[in-house]
Amino acid sequence: MTLLAHILSNNADSLAIADERQPIATLKPVWLRCSRKLWLMASAAAVCAVLGEAAKADDTFVTKATAIPFTALPSLNGPGYNWNGFYFGGHAGYAWGNSDFSSPGVASGSMGLSQQINDWNEAGSWFFGVQGGYNYMLPNRLLFGAVVDATFPGFQTVAPFYTPVPVSLGGISTFATPFGSETYSETVLSSGTVRGRIGYAPGNWLFYATGGFAWSYNQLTLMNNVTGNTDMPFLWRLGWAAGAGFEVPVAPHWTAFLEYLHTGYGNSNVMFGTNGQSFSSNWSLDEVRAGLNYQFGTNPVATLASAPDVQGTNILNFHGEYTFVWQGYPAFRSPYEGLQSLPGGGQGRETNDAILAIGLKLWRGAEVWIDPEIDQGFGLGDTHGVAGFPSGDSYKLGFDYPYARANRYFYRQTIDLGGDSEKVDADFNRFEGSQTANRIVLTVGKFYQIDIFDTNKYANDPKEDFLNWSVINNGAYDFGSDAWSDSYGVAAEWYQGHWTWRAGFFDMAQTPADVGGDSALGYGLSPNFHNFQLVGEAEYRYSLWNQPGKVKLTGFLIRGDMGTYTTGIAFAQATGIDVSDALAAVRTYQSRPGLLFNFEQQLMENVGAFGRAGWADGQVESWNNTDIDHSVELGLSFSGKIWNRPDDSFGVAGVINGISAAHEAFLNAGGYVIVIGDGQLPHPGTEDIIETYYRYTLSPNSTFSVDYQFVNNPGYNEDRGPVNIFGARYHWQF
Repeated sequence: MTLLAHILSNNADSLAIADERQPIATLKPVWLRCSRKLWLMASAAAVCAVLGEAAKADDTFVTKATAIPFTALPSLNGPGYNWNGFYFGGHAGYAWGNSDFSSPGVASGSMGLSQQINDWNEAGSWFFGVQGGYNYMLPNRLLFGAVVDATFPGFQTVAPFYTPVPVSLGGISTFATPFGSETYSETVLSSGTVRGRIGYAPGNWLFYATGGFAWSYNQLTLMNNVTGNTDMPFLWRLGWAAGAGFEVPVAPHWTAFLEYLHTGYGNSNVMFGTNGQSFSSNWSLDEVRAGLNYQFGTNPVATLASAPDVQGTNILNFHGEYTFVWQGYPAFRSPYEGLQSLPGGGQGRETNDAILAIGLKLWRGAEVWIDPEIDQGFGLGDTHGVAGFPSGDSYKLGFDYPYARANRYFYRQTIDLGGDSEKVDADFNRFEGSQTANRIVLTVGKFYQIDIFDTNKYANDPKEDFLNWSVINNGAYDFGSDAWSDSYGVAAEWYQGHWTWRAGFFDMAQTPADVGGDSALGYGLSPNFHNFQLVGEAEYRYSLWNQPGKVKLTGFLIRGDMGTYTTGIAFAQATGIDVSDALAAVRTYQSRPGLLFNFEQQLMENVGAFGRAGWADGQVESWNNTDIDHSVELGLSFSGKIWNRPDDSFGVAGVINGISAAHEAFLNAGGYVIVIGDGQLPHPGTEDIIETYYRYTLSPNSTFSVDYQFVNNPGYNEDRGPVNIFGARYHWQF
């Protein structure tokens, strides 16, 4: 019997619901042409209703942060859940609405505020957010409460390809005026509410109505399509909110909710100074939200004691983390700069990201995960200027305001093949449990290639160890991804004895992510897998002088529309067009291969050595990752046990990055590639980087790190630098 049926069967008099939902085992993997809207709806339903069979304990289940054990819910006829106390959580949802606008003597109209969800470029009127509140329940189970929330939409579409102007949760309208054709838009940057709640809590269920104050911070755009004149003012909107929903416990201290919310705002006036026009408009939104709350009540799970004993099943897992990174550098030698140079005058930048991983076991060895994420900030130079970029927590696209992303949603199936049983601790996107030494693991959906390929125990996680792109991963690994490093794909792993064999097939961006042509295409994925990547990896585990080690050999092949640097230079010289546009013009369907080596070796109990070496075809333009054609890396990692700080760590690494002669000639001709381009490169050299960090553990859940990087010849340019980059990082997780 499904868990939902178990709950309802004990309260037939209270809720006349006869049908039993299908188990989640019937859901198809999301990557098979399933839109994100359907995936979010399915995930919300799975969390809120906790559908599916209560799986038996699986001692051989592959799993690594502590999983939150799931406990079955008691009968609605029991004493009921204790809703008293504070709570905090997150939510996701989809919004639609309408805005009426007018400009005297110019134009008037109405625009819808629903943008279609696009799985390939993260566009659409969907959102993530956080909320916190307090509940007080009377003895008769009438509940009064208050809640405060903040909501952040998805990343704005990149102009000019996807829309004429940037928009996420909002609307856009183009119309004729006495001044020529104009495009008007409004999009939400962030919004929130302060609401009261009143409800009734029969048994474990809470049904409530809600209402109160609403605010929205929006950006408006008016662009004259003839002259190109554009104004982009900001606007605070204040209004009201009303809605209703229900909430139910799903695990000790955790509850899930589903609610509808309407927000309405009156007319506001905005002056577009450049165009000399005043617009008046209203704004209203309808939202459907699903979310999770952690209840801080003194004993909110006391009433779960009478539930059937399914201890150890751990079919539901929540794991979250927050990371803040600041980096800065003083002025350095810089006789000239280009569009993608690291600014020579010195700079400081920060990034913030918060991630919640939600996991659900379906059947033996099967898991589904979704990782909603909220990001904010920019990398140094807007993530430009250094091929071995200094922060793995910075993406190729940044934003001043927090924005929502769904960076992972995937299905994993583990098939045990026998051998010794190994205990595996819980971690992000991993359940606590055990695994057999010999096994097959299949992963399908949207995830990071580097979750599976080119991993290294000592240098792989920018939230905990090194930060530099070419230290945490092989710099020559041009892995398929969007602007945030994730991609749709499938990966298979076969563990057998001392060996592991891996293979993968992944989507690439619509075009190489450089400046030539329509570079906006380079941030989203190819919707038809026209551009794709094949990856293969062999791993061998061994013992050297009684110390464990492993080596990996990885190969990749990119197939897609790419240009060669020499052909692009020749075409630019023949036609006189910009060399970057010339490279885009000569793209043909061809291949870019690469070969990578990776090792890790424990030297003694608390000291490890690691290294990587890689090569990629430098005659063909780089595609997604960064501008490195060959790279060599060596490093050491030390555990704090040596100095009686067992949870601290210290590391130091050096890396030498290089590009081909054709790549150098392209940059010297004024070309711009993925993250570098000084407008000229008369004196090319290798890009040499040294990085060291110290991670200090503040508590079992939080760490603080300091980081220093020395970069010689940034962007392979001997005329600029060196650069001294200082960094600080705070990381918290549960």
